[in-house]
This record gives sequence, C-alpha cells and structure tokens, in this order.
Amino acid sequence: MKPTLIAAAELDRIDTWAKYSSHMCGGCVSSCCTLPVEVKIKDLIRIGIVDEFERGDPAKNIAKRLQKEGIVERYNQKSEIFTLQRMSNNDCLYLD
Repeated sequence: MKPTLIAAAELDRIDTWAKYSSHMCGGCVSSCCTLPVEVKIKDLIRIGIVDEFERGDPAKNIAKRLQKEGIVERYNQKSEIFTLQRMSNNDCLYLD
C-alpha cells in the first residue's frame, strides 16, 4: 500500500488539519491522541460546549461547571486555558 502524503498543517489554524478518520490510526505509533487538549473559551464556543452568551461570565465559573460535567480536567486561571478531560486510556474525549 502506498503511503498518503499529509499536507503541511499549521498548528494554530484548524482549517489546515486533516479531518480525522479511523484509518489514520491503524498503523500509528505516535502519541498525539493521548496528549492533553488545551483550549480557550473561544474554542469551547466553536465546538458547542459553551454558548456564546456565556462568554461574559467569569471563566472560573464556566470551568467549575464543565469540571462537574466531566468535560474539563483542569483550568489555568492565569492563562485562561482549559484542559479537556481524557478517557481512561488517555485518549481524547472527542476521538471516535
């Protein structure tokens, strides 16, 4: 089987990333699926976890709610970065 070429992706531009499909991980030996996913409030809004009207609420309160729901593992108040919860095998919560 001929390996497919992956176009260069920019880390900060999600639109340049290849969309996930199950065949991508068949022979994968990397650990990208188990890395902690760090997001900001705008990312949570974009993926539909937080509503747009909540943007004005204190991020600490949003983090507490999301931690209770099991979506966020931790929140860094200084940098305003949320770390998403991972499954028991350390895979990303949103990886199918």
